[in-house]
Amino acid sequence: MVFPESSIFSWLVVVPLCIYALRALCYTFRPQLKFIWHCFLRPIGTADQRARLDQFYEGQAEVYDATRNGLLRGREIMLELSAAHMRLLREKHPKKRLVWVDIGGGTGYNIEAMDQFFPISSFDAVYLIDLCEPLLEVARKRFKKRGWSNVTVMCQDAAEFHLPEWDSGADPKGSVGFVTLSYSLSMIPSFYTLLDRIDYVLAPEDGLVGVVDFYTSGRQPSLHEKAIGGDSKECGWISRWFWQIWFDFDHVSLSPHRRDYLEYKFGTVKSYNGRNRFVLPFIVRIPYYIWLGRSRSCDVSAFTHAFEVEGGNTIGNCSPSPRSLQAGSFVKESELIPSLEIGEPAIPLDALEKKEGEGTVETVVVNITPPLSSFHYQVKMPWRLPYYEQPVHKEFRTFMYSFTWEDPVEDMKYLKLGRDDSMLIITSAGDNALHYAINARPKRIHCVDMNPCQGHLFELKLAALHSLNYNDFFHMFGLGKHPHFSSLLSSAISPYLSSSAYQFWRLNNDAFSSSFYHHGYSGVALRFARFLFRLTGLTEDVERLCRAGSLDEQDRIWREKIRPVLLNPVVVVLLKNPLFCWNALGVPMNQRKLLLEDGTAYEFVRETFDSIASTYSLRDGAYFYLLCLLGHYTPESCPSYLTQAGFDTLKSNQSEALDSFRLHTDSIVNVLRGLSPASLTRAVIMDHLDWFAPGAKEVDEEVKELHRAMAPAGIVLWRSAAKKPWYCEVFKRSGFTVTVISTRGSKAPIDRVNMYASFWRAMRM
Repeated sequence: MVFPESSIFSWLVVVPLCIYALRALCYTFRPQLKFIWHCFLRPIGTADQRARLDQFYEGQAEVYDATRNGLLRGREIMLELSAAHMRLLREKHPKKRLVWVDIGGGTGYNIEAMDQFFPISSFDAVYLIDLCEPLLEVARKRFKKRGWSNVTVMCQDAAEFHLPEWDSGADPKGSVGFVTLSYSLSMIPSFYTLLDRIDYVLAPEDGLVGVVDFYTSGRQPSLHEKAIGGDSKECGWISRWFWQIWFDFDHVSLSPHRRDYLEYKFGTVKSYNGRNRFVLPFIVRIPYYIWLGRSRSCDVSAFTHAFEVEGGNTIGNCSPSPRSLQAGSFVKESELIPSLEIGEPAIPLDALEKKEGEGTVETVVVNITPPLSSFHYQVKMPWRLPYYEQPVHKEFRTFMYSFTWEDPVEDMKYLKLGRDDSMLIITSAGDNALHYAINARPKRIHCVDMNPCQGHLFELKLAALHSLNYNDFFHMFGLGKHPHFSSLLSSAISPYLSSSAYQFWRLNNDAFSSSFYHHGYSGVALRFARFLFRLTGLTEDVERLCRAGSLDEQDRIWREKIRPVLLNPVVVVLLKNPLFCWNALGVPMNQRKLLLEDGTAYEFVRETFDSIASTYSLRDGAYFYLLCLLGHYTPESCPSYLTQAGFDTLKSNQSEALDSFRLHTDSIVNVLRGLSPASLTRAVIMDHLDWFAPGAKEVDEEVKELHRAMAPAGIVLWRSAAKKPWYCEVFKRSGFTVTVISTRGSKAPIDRVNMYASFWRAMRM
């Protein structure tokens, strides 16, 4: 048979090139091919745990780390979180011996990775324990190369691990300061024994456990799981069925028992539930979790001032009910029984023991032992009062307000705040609460919001104030973006956040990638305004308006350029739309009715903005509209907490000013019910009562509780979309004297926002 010349060329040149390319491709993907063979194709023919591990890993030990980065997500985050919490936990005993045991650490990847977050030289001893000799050999080479003399590699059964320093016969109880299990808990058959052993050797006061692993979970029916919190924990039935079977082929157990016992045995500090999308982002979603915990025997009283007797605080927080309070919590006897939730069993009398000489009030000791919520084991600054997730909380997907829409400077003129005042305010974004703390330093500021995401936002601000420098803080909340937010969240901010808040911001860690203020419901309006300005070619005029050096120039740009666009029929129609008013502006139906009772939507926009443009400089202090127009603040025009002076005030004396805050996740009336009579001197309820329909019983109940909790001559401030809100009469009937501070007209604005029709004050008789 005769081949044509082109065929001969193919045989002699092209085919060898293809073979060479194929070999090069196989060499390039050699780690991945080894991984596929040993994990999915090669049969394992032994039932012995140690022999099975050796057989499974012996052919892939050298490529283990190269093939696991995409699969084993969250390891670095767990280590970074642990390092941040360890630094704070060890503040009281910085010279205490620190021992780290990495269980199931395999190749030593975790220990090498930890060096960038918490230097390995800072540990007195590090022990890597694993049952697989092929992986341990990789670890020995790794540590020898790094020259770490304080790291010891041991081939042991995790459930029976024994450290060399225990050979002297001393009791190992409390001798270990840090324990990690990175994708190993799901592979250890005797996990009950292991976790019991860890609990025994873990230092009770400052010991920390870090876990990252795969998991599956159903619904969360138990009170304990609700107390621990954590969004996105539930797995669908398909996910539970598929992943448990899939991993079971490799003798990896994803049943809920391991995590349930972990969370029962130890107090939860942080809990994050994620989904690994490394193969097919929209299809393959392997559930994994990151978890930090402490010994349940630690003294949580030092970290849970949320249960102070002063000012109440024992009820009105959607729980915890008394049976979920910590053992030894001190509460008023008169407030103990009323704080039971409906359906909760009564506390037996033998559970109460009177205690003498504790503070200035009669107190009782609550002898209760069930596992406590994650709030109790918080390492630092538990501003947030404990709450259990309720059905109403699930109605809030995110925060509604990324900034506060009331003028605190005007509030201060009529509040007459001092250091002896205790006040209640609506949380919103927390901007005004921080303004009051900077300028008056009241002894207590109760911040109340039913939306837990508003609490998450204010928690983040408080934690960032405490842990960051001014430059990083202004980038986050002034400019609205920070390129390294994700790292800051784990390495610096996390110890000052509740587990629920940390989970929220870990899931939303892209919020600071472009403009934070374009997120949340209020961000819809800002994004719409930005789109409108681009569409109409007004972007440059908007920037000139915000840079205007005089009020005359500002007013001229407004009237000639911006006003014709904002007052066009399309915008007016949107303001008439109840869906847009709620989702973009946070204006509910009842408030919208009040707004339109006093005039048309066109008249509302005209009266709001015309007088602002000629009265207050956006460049030099009217930061509310500057933010809306630019999407960020400037150092010259921003809330007081974003100024260098305000930041320094809040940071001074180890952030002492922040100690006044208590964040409640509940309705105002419930929080008021939990406060002692006459314990408040000031309250700012914003436009909150506009949300209720005329004659609503909820308003009568709330005003009645305000009167009970308010001291004589106490002051309540509010704003309204109506010039004469109907509920003024409710305040008068309840024993308040009511006066109008200002009413909006066409010329003089009532403040730097001028969005409300009236501003009111009520004084308790």
